[in-house]
Amino acid sequence: MNAAMNATVLVINSGSSSIKYQLIDPATGSSIAAGLVERIGEDGARLEHTHDGLTTERDARVPDHREGMRRALALFDDLGPSLPDAKVAAVGHRVVMGGRRFDGPTIIDDDVLATIERLAPLAPLHNPPNLVAVRAGLDLLPDVPHVAVFDTAFFHDLPDAAATYALDREVADRHAVRRYGFHGTSHEYVSAAAADVVGRDLADLRQVVLHLGNGASAAAVVGGRAVDTSMGLTPLEGLVMGTRTGDIDPAVVFHLVRTAGMTVDDIDDLFNKRSGMRGLTGHNDMREVHRLIAGGDPDARLALDVYVHRLKKYVGAYAAVMGGLDVLTFTAGVGENDPVVRARTAAGLQFLGVEVDPARNDERSDEPRVISPDGATVSVLVVPTNEELAIARQTMSVV
Repeated sequence: MNAAMNATVLVINSGSSSIKYQLIDPATGSSIAAGLVERIGEDGARLEHTHDGLTTERDARVPDHREGMRRALALFDDLGPSLPDAKVAAVGHRVVMGGRRFDGPTIIDDDVLATIERLAPLAPLHNPPNLVAVRAGLDLLPDVPHVAVFDTAFFHDLPDAAATYALDREVADRHAVRRYGFHGTSHEYVSAAAADVVGRDLADLRQVVLHLGNGASAAAVVGGRAVDTSMGLTPLEGLVMGTRTGDIDPAVVFHLVRTAGMTVDDIDDLFNKRSGMRGLTGHNDMREVHRLIAGGDPDARLALDVYVHRLKKYVGAYAAVMGGLDVLTFTAGVGENDPVVRARTAAGLQFLGVEVDPARNDERSDEPRVISPDGATVSVLVVPTNEELAIARQTMSVV
């Protein structure tokens, strides 16, 4: 038991052109070291490693994810701490799509690898780089268990009414078309942390969690279990995001094919990479959107109106689904750092009991906090997410 408590977990989060990593003590929640390999496969790849308060940056040639993993692990040898000295007990890998197969953290073996690969068509931008990093990690660190922690696992048991699309059943079954949900690790972590903040039993709470970053999603959580979420078959559905449309009439696809001569790949690129706040304002950074609004830009003002309008719709809809609301929580980059978005989302939701205290809302802090007035019917919170710690703890739960 003591050895396990002193053990660390190396958490790997591999994207299409980057690898983020963090060495975590899951018992204390402390981050011992962290780093990034970015622009993999591009000119000007960069390494970054932080340990003991010192951040080191290096330029490098990183042609692929396997070399990226090798470079990342070498940084521990060069800059510390050495992984043997850190007593690494396991490696936890973020994997985006777990489909219907995986409902929790899973020790990786050949069968798990094959299943992640089979699920790649459901997450073509995410599962392939996740898989490459997993395989490289298995080769480079063969003496410790490797665990897959799936973004979709928290939503594995969504009620059928929430998970099912009104699509021809045979087509949906044959092609695995359903709501899977994403950001599950964050939603699970934040909803549990929110219960601690308000000092109530998680089992007694009806919560809406708004994970607002470049990617954004909402989740309805009752008694610690997800009952609905805004992302669907893919991370495109739902809220307005940095570069993604969120909810849109599917017939827009047909219209653009027929009238604009666009291909499916053209529309995929448009909806996922050139829409959302970037499509409306030219920027996917909310700080730039606020700067444009301050300068009188009407397009930016409209974009923020659209963004907030969508948030209000989901909060109201999920309160209806849950039969009420006890806690509304903002998290991730925008949710944690943008008081304007928080205030405007709450405005007009007083009929649900949602209010924010202006002074509390404007306060800058890295700590979980209540921003609703004393005595408010609904507790409105800001809770910083920590997906890496959640992955580390889930990893240790199975090793």
